[in-house]
Amino acid sequence: MERIAIFPGSFDPFTLGHQMVVADGLKLFDRIVVGVGVNTSKQGLLPTEQRLALIEDVYRAEPRVRAVAYDNLTVDFADQVGAGYILRGLRNGVDFEFERNMMQLNQTLNAAIMTVVLFTPPEYVAISSSFVREIYRFGGDTTPFMPDGIQLNDYVK
Repeated sequence: MERIAIFPGSFDPFTLGHQMVVADGLKLFDRIVVGVGVNTSKQGLLPTEQRLALIEDVYRAEPRVRAVAYDNLTVDFADQVGAGYILRGLRNGVDFEFERNMMQLNQTLNAAIMTVVLFTPPEYVAISSSFVREIYRFGGDTTPFMPDGIQLNDYVK
């Protein structure tokens, strides 16, 4: 049976830290669907279409990864794409508390879907989408925090 995981998040933008979680996840799963959550009440840096395009560009040569937008419960999205796992990354203790609570809620909603948590490599712990957005808004260089070949300017509309 194929092991499919979803990696849900806002990914505004998708960073080098996210890419490292997917890379480690590919050691465990046959396919990973990066689920870009749509939150219409939140104004982000990148529109959903641009977030999807950025992720698709990162994984153009990796057929086991695809990006899909979703606007429902994460466990329902997992069911829709045939995933039995939710992949999450941990950077620190704050992430742990949040992810543990989310795992417990998701387990209550659908006990058949297992959450798998991977630690972010130490050199990427400080990278967050919020941090990258702030650097971008103040005109700083975001390339050290983005996947190779990705220029954030190419995706901001």
